[in-house]
Parts: sequence; C-alpha cells; structure tokens
Amino acid sequence: MELLEDPNKRAGLIVLVSFVLSFVLIRISTRLMRSPKAPWWPGSIKSGGVHVHHLVFGIALMIVAGFLGFATEPVSPWVEIIAALFGIGVGLTVDEFALWLYLEDVYWTKEGRASVDVALVAGAIGAVVLVAGAPVESEESLPFLLLALAIHLCWGAVVLIKGKIRLAAIGFFIPTLYTFAAIRLARPNSPWARRRYAPGSDKLARAQVRADRWDDRRERWLDRIGGKPHLERTERAERAIAAAEQADADS
Repeated sequence: MELLEDPNKRAGLIVLVSFVLSFVLIRISTRLMRSPKAPWWPGSIKSGGVHVHHLVFGIALMIVAGFLGFATEPVSPWVEIIAALFGIGVGLTVDEFALWLYLEDVYWTKEGRASVDVALVAGAIGAVVLVAGAPVESEESLPFLLLALAIHLCWGAVVLIKGKIRLAAIGFFIPTLYTFAAIRLARPNSPWARRRYAPGSDKLARAQVRADRWDDRRERWLDRIGGKPHLERTERAERAIAAAEQADADS
C-alpha cells in the first residue's frame, strides 16, 4: 500500500488518523462531562478561577512536535511518533476552534459548531491531500501549470463569492468540485446572490429553499458528531461584539 510504503505519506496518514481519533475522543470526553449519566467521568481542569482548556495541551503538543520534527531530522520510528503527537495536538486544538474565533468559551453554543465544521473540513482536506496529492500535475511545463493554477483559482473565487466556504477550501485539491459548486445556485446571503438575484425572484427563492434544506441536514449531522448546543452566548460577549461593530462603523 503506497500510503504505508512512502515515508512521507505514512507520516501524513499518521497525522490524519491521530487528528481524527483525538478529535473524536475529546468530543466523547466533553459530552460525558456534561452527561448526568456519567458522574464518574473526570471534569475540566480548573484552579483558582482559571479553566485550562484542552487546546492548551494541543498547542503544547504541536510546539514540541514541530521543534522535534524540524530540529532533529528524525528517522523511523521517531518520525511516526512525532507525527502522532502533532496529529493529537491538532485534534485537541481544532476541537476548540470556536474559542479562537470568538475569544469566548462558546463550546456548547450554536457558535461552537464552528469547531466541528472546521474539523470536518480539515479532515477532508487531509484525506484528499494524502490520496490525490497536489491539485495540478508537476510533470507539465511551468507556463501550463501557471495557466491551470490561474483558472483553478478563478473557479475557486467564484465558489467563494457564492458563499460556499467549505467547498472552496476542499475544492482547491479537487478541481472538478470547483466546477460543480460554481455552476450551482449561490447561497442567498452571499455577495453573488445579493448582486445577481433580484429580491423576490424565483432564483433567490430556490436558493433560499436549497440553503435551508442543506443547513438543516448539516446541523443534524453536526449535532450527532459534536453534541447539540444547549447554551446561549453571554450578554457581555454580545455587548462587546456590538461595541466592536459600532467602532468599525465609526472608523
């Protein structure tokens, strides 16, 4: 099997598997912490009013693995061990992506779903990179590669303007996905829809129906994977966001 025979791809596979496993296990752990049926499960680490999030351990693992990987030029089995440490660190850190984004503990709120979204996209990109490699063939001449890349990025820009951020990220490694996503209807709140779909038009209505159907299906799956949100963001955070938006508007 090529993924196991090639040292680079083997390390990449270990990073991906470690990432997925650590993300799944930490999600199981956090759900057990909240479950009244599992009072025996250990809770979060708290001391003196400080809550140590598990992304702290993830960042530490990535720092250690990064330094070891670049500074020591490890060989097997150390390269596989370092790859596993890095993958575990990524899983722990990405699981709290929403904390980076909102600068607040929104783990069990609707905003916390961003962490699951990013984990799914990151896992998909990692799998595609391992299987498909680069989005263009390196055997071609440089002018052809540059032209192909320019066309590819143009399609990606269309997908992004149509509001399909996840497909824009994954599609960079799958050219046909860009084509499929670009020719379909844009999301109703996207820049493309605001500019090209007239209010009350049939196209905007169809885009809204399709987006609602997709979002409902997506949220059901995110609830199954990451747990259903059951908290609301704090009023303090909402006031801070409103103040920041007002400051941006004034400037």
